Amino acid sequence: MSSWSFPKIYPILDASVIPDAGRAAFLLRLGSELAEAGATLLEYRNKSGDSTEIMNDAAILRAAMPGPAIKLILDDRADLVDRLGFDGVHVDAGDVSPAEARRLIRPGKIVGTFGGWEALLPGILNEPADYWSIGPVFATTTKETAKPLIGIEGVRRLRAEAGPAPRLVAAAGITLETAAEVLAAGASTVAVSAALFRAPHPAAEFRRWTAALG
Repeated sequence: MSSWSFPKIYPILDASVIPDAGRAAFLLRLGSELAEAGATLLEYRNKSGDSTEIMNDAAILRAAMPGPAIKLILDDRADLVDRLGFDGVHVDAGDVSPAEARRLIRPGKIVGTFGGWEALLPGILNEPADYWSIGPVFATTTKETAKPLIGIEGVRRLRAEAGPAPRLVAAAGITLETAAEVLAAGASTVAVSAALFRAPHPAAEFRRWTAALG
């Protein structure tokens, strides 16, 4: 990954926004438009679909967003990453551990995991991960969680606890109006789902975010 660096925006495409009718065409168009808009990172998350649906969707996204300059992350399914030509995996508590994910995928690929909410999880920074997600920062409509909202102050607190080096990806409910403040509080990157993918034109919305956040 020496020639590639994490962007400030981490788009998460949740399967809940993908229509059943015309699914393949939707994904192909969406992926192509995002690639044209300059997206270099995308996570595909599907908590309810079976392996066949996940593999079909992922294959279309990879075809629409080819090349080493665009990193595609698969949620949960470390066992499918290499098979699909994806570039990494995000694993949370309850999934395989980051160490097990490393064992399942080829060397040099990206592994992300959940770092904590009110405080960092004990020992989490010792895990072999490339980034640690924190939150929920604000209320979200795309992922169910019982964790308390941490807000801007929580992001600031977790950055102070983690120190300057670890890549902290702040997630949940972040909008373009709040993103700059979340980054200023110490997040390295903001993960965005609904604010992008429920917009009428996600690629155009992505361009707005990149223009605003640099």
